[in-house]
Amino acid sequence: MGLTASVLAIDAGNSKTDVAVLAADGRVLATARGGGFRPPTVGVPAAVDELARAVARAYTAAGVESVSHVSACLANADLPVEEEQLAAALHARAWGATVEVRNDTFAILRAGVADPRGVAVVCGAGINCVGMRPDGRTARFPALGRISGDWGGGWGLAEEAMWFAARAEDGRGEPTELTRTLPAHFGLDSMYALIEALHLGRIEQVRRHELTPVLFATAAGGDAVAGAVVDRLAEEVVTMATVALSRLDLLDEETPVLLGGGVLAAGHARLNDRIRELLAARAPKAVARVVTASPVLGAALLGLDRLGAGPEAGERAREHWEI
Repeated sequence: MGLTASVLAIDAGNSKTDVAVLAADGRVLATARGGGFRPPTVGVPAAVDELARAVARAYTAAGVESVSHVSACLANADLPVEEEQLAAALHARAWGATVEVRNDTFAILRAGVADPRGVAVVCGAGINCVGMRPDGRTARFPALGRISGDWGGGWGLAEEAMWFAARAEDGRGEPTELTRTLPAHFGLDSMYALIEALHLGRIEQVRRHELTPVLFATAAGGDAVAGAVVDRLAEEVVTMATVALSRLDLLDEETPVLLGGGVLAAGHARLNDRIRELLAARAPKAVARVVTASPVLGAALLGLDRLGAGPEAGERAREHWEI
């Protein structure tokens, strides 16, 4: 019979999954990587099958058959009811005695703080914000796109840039360098050519996200329209963070505000400077910083928290990913 470890940590994003098996003292026994977790596209059973392949590799490497607790931070677990459904699906796999599923934004938050207290805003393909306190209180948003009031994220920024550039080229909008820089990224000479190429499938729709860095570069070059889009993103980030801080009664306490995801971690000076400027005005005690730690560390720490492990276990786990 195999050994029973303490925590199986899972951080599953749209493009990749990281898992880790940890002992009770925070030692990392094994890690593995798998494919993306996309239940809306492939269905819950197939998505969990993808997790299972990574979990099997980690369990084999660790020499264990089960754990005390499964701590899973999953993309597409946007609503509490979805977390419950996915927790039931994971529990059915018998990977551990207990299972807790959270949205993957919680992993980024927990990875960036010494204890479970703070707010995280993540801007990657989409945008999301969560907050937590040690007493278990949380703040969150549905983060389902425009239908839940969201604006931003790499995909949305690319579409916004396209919208302004298309209108500028045909005379409906304010002039902007985006009319040149966006099509030039694909070797084209006009927005009309880019629109046609996307519409007819000569450029795959998935490649739209490549236009987000072009937007930021154009803004950095002094273009007013591109700059306004970047400033609007800063406004959205700070609005979400401030609301989360308020819900958790943390506006009057020194509290970390963690910035994560590809867009916020890319080091765009105008965006990050504007975020800090707005936070200083609306939440003066908030301390903004970019999270660089691996999100699976956050899932591991949440699992150790759940089992009541002491701070030494958390520090030992953190050392593994920060070497």
